[in-house]
Amino acid sequence: MSIIETDAALHEAHRDNHTHRDVNGGWLRPAVFGAMDGLVSNLALMTGVAGGDVSHRTIVITGLAGLAAGAFSMAAGEYTSVASQRELVEAELDVERRELRKHPYDEMRELADLYVSRGVEPKLAAEVARQLSEDPEQALEIHAREELGIDPGDLPSPLVAAGSSFAAFALGALLPLLPYLLGATALWPAVLLALLGLFGCGAVVARVTARSWWFSGLRQLALGGGAAALTYGLGGVFGVAVGG
Repeated sequence: MSIIETDAALHEAHRDNHTHRDVNGGWLRPAVFGAMDGLVSNLALMTGVAGGDVSHRTIVITGLAGLAAGAFSMAAGEYTSVASQRELVEAELDVERRELRKHPYDEMRELADLYVSRGVEPKLAAEVARQLSEDPEQALEIHAREELGIDPGDLPSPLVAAGSSFAAFALGALLPLLPYLLGATALWPAVLLALLGLFGCGAVVARVTARSWWFSGLRQLALGGGAAALTYGLGGVFGVAVGG
């Protein structure tokens, strides 16, 4: 009884301690990086224009235009990218589906050889491959995972990718605009709010990395702040050059 209890306790401890981060990032990574992209790009755009000593109205219009243009660009690019990737995957799945239909024995032997190469005994590998190949759809799924590294039942949606990219970018790009939309007439509230947002995004990114939240937050703060400072300086140079 004590042995059983000890084994159960060890199993419970292993289950509790043997957990991993989501290395793919799930929804968090694209959402946070989309928002961060919108925040950095629109902050840099607005500070660049502000450096040229333009009116408050011009800065607001520039920020709104940057938000709309960037969000639509991100959505279109993400849709095209994911749709093209999905079409390529579906074409390869069709190839594999035809091979399974025309040459089932060769495909079964190919699967068995794969298991043998991974250390499974040849006789056992052949039996496993035979059983898995009895269902055509299951066989297709296994070959797709083993040969192509994809899951046929979990292909990304172009519309979902485009919509999430649009929303994430627009949310990030809106942050430096908020102070102006709420009545601010100076640049510093927008910069301050944007820098706080950059730190927050960086801290959230730490959830899918091995870095501490403060390091990730400060790193993103420095990168975004540097981009804003550089474009502000360039805006001042261009403003003088154009004005002259």
